[in-house]
Amino acid sequence: MNKPLALKLAPTTLSEVIGQKHLIGEGKILTNLVKNKRLFSMILYGKPGIGKTSIANALVKDLNLRYRFLNATINTKKDLDIVIEEAKMYDGIILIMDEIHRLNKDKQDILLPQLESGLITLIGMTTSNPYHAINPAIRSRCQLFELKELDTEDIIEGLKKAIKHPDLEGIEIDDKSIELIAKLSGNDLRYAYNLLEVAFYSTDNKKITEEKIKSINNKPVFFSDKNGEGHYDVLSGLQKSIRGSDPDAALHYLARLVVEGDLDSIYRRLSVIAYEDIALANPAIGPRLDAAINAAERIGLPEARIPLGTIVVEMALSPKSNTAHIAFDEAISDIEKGNVGTIPPHIKTNAKDYKYPHDYKGAFVVQQYLPNKLKNKKYYHPKDIGYEKNLKEIYERLEKIKSQGN
Repeated sequence: MNKPLALKLAPTTLSEVIGQKHLIGEGKILTNLVKNKRLFSMILYGKPGIGKTSIANALVKDLNLRYRFLNATINTKKDLDIVIEEAKMYDGIILIMDEIHRLNKDKQDILLPQLESGLITLIGMTTSNPYHAINPAIRSRCQLFELKELDTEDIIEGLKKAIKHPDLEGIEIDDKSIELIAKLSGNDLRYAYNLLEVAFYSTDNKKITEEKIKSINNKPVFFSDKNGEGHYDVLSGLQKSIRGSDPDAALHYLARLVVEGDLDSIYRRLSVIAYEDIALANPAIGPRLDAAINAAERIGLPEARIPLGTIVVEMALSPKSNTAHIAFDEAISDIEKGNVGTIPPHIKTNAKDYKYPHDYKGAFVVQQYLPNKLKNKKYYHPKDIGYEKNLKEIYERLEKIKSQGN
């Protein structure tokens, strides 16, 4: 069986891994684990084709550790039992498990005691957010490492290494064709390798041109290099258009992202916008966005465009407010500067002098909650817009009562 080029190019050491410079390199955490010859249970999470399996394999090979590879979806309890018996025989083993978020309860019950005892060291891999998708008992026993999306330069670096592989002997390809493959890859290195290999074997003279690449994949190109209009610029355009209450521009940038098929980026950015730019002016937008995302997830593309287009128009035309997160950022800034103070004694645990607001008319009673050092501090400055107008009226009424001391 002839293995795909992507498998043949899989790194055998951390130094060969493309990207992930926040985890790999001089002084970085994974490199230091190898340097110090120590490995802990971990979960690697991120989009497909960005190096989760490569890093897992490189770690065990760099450390020369005994390991087994399982898939939580495919492999059975019996397979897991075999790994555990082998671990007992050799006083420990590394278990690399793909699709870790798919691990069912029966397998979790088998695995958890072995993680607890240290008999098994787990390297889990998932494309899902582990904070939502992975059982807390598993998650609490692992360090979580997010793998960042590769950029165009990372993909180009990988392709330039790939064209030196013996399987592609005699290849002719110029920089523009390499850049085109990188842009078409959607920041997925595995896909880039596959496209390169198909292009090579579909020629009669081993010469790869832009025309040949486009004949294989004519997907519209929106990912660009550092001199062009990049993926994150499109996301920025989406957010600024919604913030600027321009539904037409917002739909344009949403369309670019939908054509790319990058629903995860759309979901993340819209979730940020809902709370950064709309927030208290229309608190219902958060749950409404969640409902639209859930619908898009269930039906998938191309129909996912329908709930997404609907919610984006609503978000663009919604009243806007950034007061809550600005207030919170200011509070965080105070903490980071050491501007804290002591918690008032009457609101500490089991305090005797605490006034229980529910015992008073309107469920409100004047008492100090902020430390003395900050007792007159105002973080929140409400806007007179949308639903927040109601909050402003309540806030100002309560402030007036406080000032009267009643």
